[in-house]
Amino acid sequence: MASQALLHLPWLSCVCVCMVAVAALLASPAAASRALAVGSGDPTVGFTAVRLSEGNFVLQRPYDVPGGDRYRFDGGVRQLWVLSSDKPHDPHSNTSPRTEIRMTGYDYSSGVWQFEGYGYVPSGTTGVSVMQVFGGGESATTLMLHVYDGALRYYDRQVVEDNIYDRWFRLNVVHDVDASTVAVYVDGVERLRVAGRGGDSHYFKFGVYAQNHASSCMESRWKNIRIFRKD
Repeated sequence: MASQALLHLPWLSCVCVCMVAVAALLASPAAASRALAVGSGDPTVGFTAVRLSEGNFVLQRPYDVPGGDRYRFDGGVRQLWVLSSDKPHDPHSNTSPRTEIRMTGYDYSSGVWQFEGYGYVPSGTTGVSVMQVFGGGESATTLMLHVYDGALRYYDRQVVEDNIYDRWFRLNVVHDVDASTVAVYVDGVERLRVAGRGGDSHYFKFGVYAQNHASSCMESRWKNIRIFRKD
């Protein structure tokens, strides 16, 4: 009955968002337990979680549409979607369309910091960044994780994790600013370690940000977002 009621909500106008019933199913305790069981390590050991409130989650979405037309937060799941035809997040920006959460209050310039979240990318979403470490000396970002045809990639380069569609995955990104390294873990297993890109100010972002060859509608879902730092 709950899934039938969802079909009458106005935010289901976006074609890719109609999969919310699937998201609700996957957000069940049983599915969460399965996600926690995957993988063999805990990258957060030795780190301390910082305190987050809803004020630390700042939405960036196309400037000409209400936030509720591109973002929904319900039952602990943050659902973000954007159309390839959308406007940028600022009328003075020339960047591609995005609906992202910019984590605020914990910008950093030194030390070791970590992002953790459980992500879900529905099939059909492609040509999109779903997570970034913003700030870099060589470019605007130190890390971007793109999705192309079901694979999670380091920018548009090597595969970090294949077969990413239609399942919850645990994502941990560790940025050691002083050592200039970035490590990416999927379901507790290290999948990528690369050099940093410099820069003197960084923060984490997640959601959907159109890249090359983007699908007409892009979507990702997130829950249990945490930020850690090493003492």
